[in-house]
Amino acid sequence: MIRRVPHCSHWGAYTLLVDQGRIVGVEPFVHDPAPSPVIHSVTEWANPDRRILRPMVREGWLAAGAQSDRRGRGSERFVPVSWDEATDLVAGEIRRVARDHGNEAIFAGSYGWTSCGRFHHASTLLKRMMNLAGGYTGHVDTYSIAAGPVILRHTLGDERACGGQSNTLDTIAEHSETLVIFGAMSPRTAQSEAGGIGGHHLDGYLRAIAARGIRVILVSPFRDDLPDWVGAEWWPIRPNTDTALMLGLAGEIVLAGRHDAGFLDRCTSGSDQFLAYLRGAPDGQPKTADWAAAITGLDGHAIRALARRLVDTRSMITASWALQRAHHGEQPFWAAIGMAAVAGQIGLPGGGMGFGYGSLGGVGAPFVTGRSPGMSQGPRPISSFIPVARISDMLLNPGERYTYEGQDRTYPDTRLVYWAGGNPFHHHQDLNRLAEAWTRPETIIVQDPMFTATARRADIVLPATTSLERNDLAGNKRSDFILAMGKAIEPLGEARSDFDIFNAIAGKLGVSDAFNEGRDEMGWVRHLYNESRDYAAQQLAFDMPDFDTFWAQGYAACPVQRNHTYLADYRNDPDSHPLNTESGRIVLGSDTLARLGYADCGAHPSWIAPAEWLGGAAPGELHLISHQPNGRLHSQLETAPASLAEKRAGREQLRLNPADARLRAIEDGATVRLWNARGACLATACLTDAVARGVAVLPTGAWFTPLGNSGLDLSGNPNVLTLDIGTSAFGQGCSAHTCLIRVEPYGSEAPDAIDTYNHQLAEIMPV
Repeated sequence: MIRRVPHCSHWGAYTLLVDQGRIVGVEPFVHDPAPSPVIHSVTEWANPDRRILRPMVREGWLAAGAQSDRRGRGSERFVPVSWDEATDLVAGEIRRVARDHGNEAIFAGSYGWTSCGRFHHASTLLKRMMNLAGGYTGHVDTYSIAAGPVILRHTLGDERACGGQSNTLDTIAEHSETLVIFGAMSPRTAQSEAGGIGGHHLDGYLRAIAARGIRVILVSPFRDDLPDWVGAEWWPIRPNTDTALMLGLAGEIVLAGRHDAGFLDRCTSGSDQFLAYLRGAPDGQPKTADWAAAITGLDGHAIRALARRLVDTRSMITASWALQRAHHGEQPFWAAIGMAAVAGQIGLPGGGMGFGYGSLGGVGAPFVTGRSPGMSQGPRPISSFIPVARISDMLLNPGERYTYEGQDRTYPDTRLVYWAGGNPFHHHQDLNRLAEAWTRPETIIVQDPMFTATARRADIVLPATTSLERNDLAGNKRSDFILAMGKAIEPLGEARSDFDIFNAIAGKLGVSDAFNEGRDEMGWVRHLYNESRDYAAQQLAFDMPDFDTFWAQGYAACPVQRNHTYLADYRNDPDSHPLNTESGRIVLGSDTLARLGYADCGAHPSWIAPAEWLGGAAPGELHLISHQPNGRLHSQLETAPASLAEKRAGREQLRLNPADARLRAIEDGATVRLWNARGACLATACLTDAVARGVAVLPTGAWFTPLGNSGLDLSGNPNVLTLDIGTSAFGQGCSAHTCLIRVEPYGSEAPDAIDTYNHQLAEIMPV
């Protein structure tokens, strides 16, 4: 008899069909208008081939502990141990490092997307345990978005505009007349949501935008960053030059005397500095359409015409999260604010600016006004942290100074890394540099369901269950449902849930009572749901079903805000609704940044040429864009059907403009080598005129598979090529999209990447 189990993943909600302990089918959530096809790949989690099936310790570390040869990571065999021995070793290392070096020497800033579950959330539970054990060095911000929130917190007072609480897409579809999309607004990236999602609504909003005849302009090097049926005009901009276009548009408005001086005076601070820059006072260069055209490769007449339209019509500016994952990534977000302010559109229905639409599934959808379920990390006993993308810097440069949001800080001397539910050998930049940094800590512990490239390079590996093998619940501020995640199958091998693993270690550290608070798995799931339900009833008079009803039907609707216009109240009365900024106003000229004097993040939105871009490229270099793939999220489910369908000849596809391919004698379907000074990888060429000239597009997430000591990655992982520098001294985000490469046909016979990874994995497994 088929058992139906409600469940959820990052790609949305669904029902698992289970027969005799085996998943035999997946049905989409009945309330999802556009379910992701990736949900049918989740059965791959039950495949034991790449699963960690028992606790293991690297042979050299087991013999010598912290004094082992750290360069044996990834090549030495693992030795199986019991759970009791494994948790003894982990607890012992935490105690040793804390005693001898201080808790700041423990990096537990684990970052990952192992599950959308709000209870078995690996990195949250790790931090909860470590806070009870004296603290740890953590991280701030995310690889997806760091520079953007930093500059928005400074200029708008918080980061709501990029977290899903800017104008909702329903009000854009109803009121906007001109929609300029910088980067993307793609159902491809909107498949996923950090805490799970009930309904995928972007497709519907885009169809409403198209049906109403809104003029849509897509500013992107990749035409497929918006569905073709939207009917948008494609402006194939040079990568990393969006700021120049925004400033050129704003400059044209100002030079024509059409800026909204009243709005700027009432609602902004420092606008005189910004206007002077647009007029060219500081550098002698007015920011005109022709100036922007020379930088961006776009048409100056079209830029001038669009500047007029931004004032004449209700205009909305959107910028993808991808724009700020680049050198000086703070600037496009700040420039978008400046452009919308100059045009006087902020706070009007369907007008202004917003960030991240389509970057995740819930951004722009009606957002939850209630309390989302989630485990608490507890109070932090120490405040040590790094910006999330600076982990190699931290490991390679203990004691070195760095800056973040105007603070001067010091990298700790990291002796222990504990990574749970994540894969930095996917999402970090310059993986060869990370590989060297990874040899510095005395001990590395990895807790994960999968034998990722990170787990292969651990000293102690702990097998965690996938969400299929435990009970949990999903939900977040961008999902209109809380969703049940029922256990479908028994754990594979000796795998345990993240809660059970941390609870056992907490017991050996003497803090298990505070960690578990007397609740087991279902006790916590019930408790977290009831916290959300009670808040909705008491604060919002919104009725949600009791827990047993919710668990049986698999979902509960949440209270949401629809037809939201960002900063409408502020626009109407800024004195009564001050922002949490240095002036209480939208900051276009910053006293704080003027005082700090950073060369790479000045006192107002500015064009600053990035470290690598087509305007400074050598002959033959291409600009690499590494975007999210269609068939998976990050490195998850890389060998599942949806992911494999996107590969050719077993490798990731590198999309190239046919003219660029001809110059390099590259044919469609050929194996090609991508390289720069940082590394090299292989991919399969896919020729398409949807990619701008001078640009190459390679998705992220292929499992890092270096071929021996050659330095060549077989899988097509773009992060062997990307640049590992901070966006600026202020934001310190990742600069993944600032990357120049060369491409050529690969004449040799190349091994299959997946087979090679599996062979390399087999070589380090216990005999």
